[in-house]
Amino acid sequence: MTDTTTGTSARTGSGTDSGSGSGRTTALITGSSSGIGLDIARAFLESGANVVLNGRDPDRLEEAAAALGRPGRTAWAAGSIAAAATGDALVRTALDRFGRIDVLVNNAGTFASRPFTEVTEDELDGFLTGNLKGTYLTTQAFVRALRAQGRGGSIVNIGTVLVDHALAGFPASAPVVSKAGVHALTTSLSAELAADGIRVNLVAPGIVRTSLHGGADVDSYGGVALLNRVGEVSEISDAVLYLAGAEFITGHALRVDGGHVTGRS
Repeated sequence: MTDTTTGTSARTGSGTDSGSGSGRTTALITGSSSGIGLDIARAFLESGANVVLNGRDPDRLEEAAAALGRPGRTAWAAGSIAAAATGDALVRTALDRFGRIDVLVNNAGTFASRPFTEVTEDELDGFLTGNLKGTYLTTQAFVRALRAQGRGGSIVNIGTVLVDHALAGFPASAPVVSKAGVHALTTSLSAELAADGIRVNLVAPGIVRTSLHGGADVDSYGGVALLNRVGEVSEISDAVLYLAGAEFITGHALRVDGGHVTGRS
């Protein structure tokens, strides 16, 4: 399938063994070839769910799927979420492979620090497209398919605590304003989609130990939180899994930040 927005190709793949079963929950997770997204996939698989991975690089996705070690319950669809065709491919892959969709985790996105007056128009467009537009379009594809399926489901978006508590030493207005749009989208859709039985929530991570920090001493950032440490990817995954299954919660932003927003240690 051709991604007509970016000119790149969207590829799909799946495991070969049987045992997925149409009765299992199926979770679609964007940006899941590494980092937080990959660990979210691990958590869903360990809970017994089927998982559809997504990322830009098909080779990395194939490697990630192999590393997860559950070929019968893992499939993938490569492509940028900035293209509507990628959301459609994710949904189609899930339905073709597992026969149902239940959960969407909008994890894909970009983040980088840049002083406000140095942000270029192209950089701003990139954050707005990758973080907000991509989440919006992927969610549209998921909701259309859920309605056609005739039952409710769950959407968990990934935001950031910097929407509520910025850091003077970490200027990031462009990615933060795009993530603020994801927070607002969560609130709006929780109201609009409630009648369809679709719950929409958000996890707002604080500073989490991932490869995105490069060679920086990530533990030195722990002082911004009351608990005086940084988070681990598994703690974000636990929160996502909880909200995905919490039947009486919608429109909620769950901060997983060690107390970053509440105060300082």
